[in-house]
Amino acid sequence: MNAAAQDLSFIALIGNAHLIVQLIMALLLGLSIMSWTYIFRKAFAVRAARQQTEQFERSFWAGGNLHTLHQNASTTREQSGALARIFEAGMGEFIKGKQASPQRDPLDTGAVLDGARRAMRAAFQRELDALDSHLNFLASVGSVSPYIGLLGTVWGIMNAFRGLANVQQATLAAVAPGIAEALIATAIGLFAAIPAVVAYNRFTHDIDRLAIRFESFVEEFSNILQRQSR
Repeated sequence: MNAAAQDLSFIALIGNAHLIVQLIMALLLGLSIMSWTYIFRKAFAVRAARQQTEQFERSFWAGGNLHTLHQNASTTREQSGALARIFEAGMGEFIKGKQASPQRDPLDTGAVLDGARRAMRAAFQRELDALDSHLNFLASVGSVSPYIGLLGTVWGIMNAFRGLANVQQATLAAVAPGIAEALIATAIGLFAAIPAVVAYNRFTHDIDRLAIRFESFVEEFSNILQRQSR
């Protein structure tokens, strides 16, 4: 009885599985490890982006000098956060445009404001691309892993039933180990897929909220620049 229990243990079932099933399990395990690596990295990145955004919004709406804020954002560009880099791009372009056309021509002013808005839009897109990195991998793992595990299960069950051809009396005890080995592939596939799907949905929601805050800031800051250019 102990031998039977030992034969049906998790490690023993994986060790006795068909080579193709073992390769599929190894592939799923590798996908799961990569998925969890990206999940932790993305969780820290999104959390840092949210904190940096809140910190910069407090500094911006505190009513400080925009040129001083721009210098601080330029000096600490990598540590200041996504929203600060969007502001730095827009303010930098606005300053360059004002220096290039010192006359208060309405056409020149409009061109300067359009240039600042385009610079902020470009920076906004770069920041979103950085936040969205590796999300496609999580989505792929979440959608494909169950089918990869199912492939291993089907192959294992086919192999188990082929083994019955050499047995005179087919019993459940004879086929149970092979089926159990095959089902482990599906379990590993689900283990890889479920966290990836949950993380993908969560990160997508958080990044969408950050994107809304970025877009709102671009519009509000554009209005501030328009008032200052008059």
